[in-house]
Amino acid sequence: MNKLRKDFLWGGATAANQFEGAYNIDGKGLTINDVELGASHGQTRQILDPIINSKYYPSHEAVDFYHHYKEDIKLMAEMGFKSFRMSISWARIFPNGDDAIPNEAGLEFYDKVFDELRKYKIEPVVTLHHFELPLNLVKKYGAWRSRKLVDLAVRYAKLVMNRYKNKVKYWMTFNEINSLFISDQPWHMAGIIYKKGENKADTMLQAAHHQLLASALTVIEGKKINPNFKIGCMLLYPCTYAATCRPEDQICARNKLLSTYYFGDVQVRGRYTNTCTSYINQIQGTFKTEPGDDAILAAGVVDFIGFSYYFSAIEGIEKIDQAEGNLSTGGRNPYLKLTDWGWQTDPIGLRNSLNALYDRYQKPLFIVENGLGAKDKINSDGTINDDYRISYLRDHIKAMIDAVDIDNVDLIGYETWGPIDLISAGTGEMRKRYGFIYVDRNDNGQGSFKRIPKASFYWYKQVIASNGNRL
Repeated sequence: MNKLRKDFLWGGATAANQFEGAYNIDGKGLTINDVELGASHGQTRQILDPIINSKYYPSHEAVDFYHHYKEDIKLMAEMGFKSFRMSISWARIFPNGDDAIPNEAGLEFYDKVFDELRKYKIEPVVTLHHFELPLNLVKKYGAWRSRKLVDLAVRYAKLVMNRYKNKVKYWMTFNEINSLFISDQPWHMAGIIYKKGENKADTMLQAAHHQLLASALTVIEGKKINPNFKIGCMLLYPCTYAATCRPEDQICARNKLLSTYYFGDVQVRGRYTNTCTSYINQIQGTFKTEPGDDAILAAGVVDFIGFSYYFSAIEGIEKIDQAEGNLSTGGRNPYLKLTDWGWQTDPIGLRNSLNALYDRYQKPLFIVENGLGAKDKINSDGTINDDYRISYLRDHIKAMIDAVDIDNVDLIGYETWGPIDLISAGTGEMRKRYGFIYVDRNDNGQGSFKRIPKASFYWYKQVIASNGNRL
């Protein structure tokens, strides 16, 4: 028997912009995702605004959870889910982000979702900001460049936390907040397209400071609403090894993680640390603060650390072939295999990541994204044999359990990414499937939306039922 807690939160994770669809239904406003075109054969997504109806925008329909939520939640319950990570779309609550009055239809939708989850005793884990900034806030204020967004974001958070204070216990403020520094797509993370002549480092640091203030204030206000709330941060964790035992390579590996620990340090320790200063100096940037900011950051520290883990990479002073990863790249490790999309598979890296984060912060951890994007095939009898996904998840869960059993890491739960097939964040594709449940949609937005359980559906059901003892 493993040492996972009896109330371990097994489940799966989604994001509204990749899952809900219904982009302009019941009063929802446009988000930054709603003006992103779908990719063709894995190419980078494009921003096209105003919307052209003849073009395909993946988030407009996604996999239509908006109209299938009862069916989808029932399937999750059949697997035995203890939790379900989802996000609230800011623009479904405040269509323009700064409206005087919230959209009641949007609030009612999430009421119905939470009630359905409660019906099956599934704990919602809610992300407030999952790359879903209302488009109007980009056009009116310049997105997260502006401090105005801090007030607006906290106003939105207070409203939904008050509304659902008896239905939601676990909250996370910003999804993969450090991806603003890691990725070269600031539009996707913060609604930012750099202007000609703009100092990118300064803009990036300023936007980050505003998001960190919004996160801290959300924690402060959330605890006033319900002291029993558990409010966490969420990091993209890019597990990184030194390419060789050369001391210089160790420094390269450390530097790769500076941008991740920058956000972890502020949200967990409540201040800009030497790690933060080191990163600021490295990119030669500056940002403005106001009196009282330090006190806000100090008071608004998180209760737990959520993080995503998909791959690892290496870094060194010599030139290294690069491999793709989750919104980032890293050095190619010859000891690791690649997925169909070129991501390096490293189950032991999950154990290493859990130890690195727990050793550094001594806060409960929550794996809120982990999974395999692959091309699934429907057999002639209608079944889907995704043994490759089962193998991937089994190996990662084994490593996770080792971190708890052997290393004594405090772990809250494990959410696989995309328990039901959804739109890829990086490319807008459907053929890159993660789910235990197949959704009949293709890269052109065609299909019936029919849901079909895969072989992994039944495997994960036994994993949950045994609390990870039957893999």
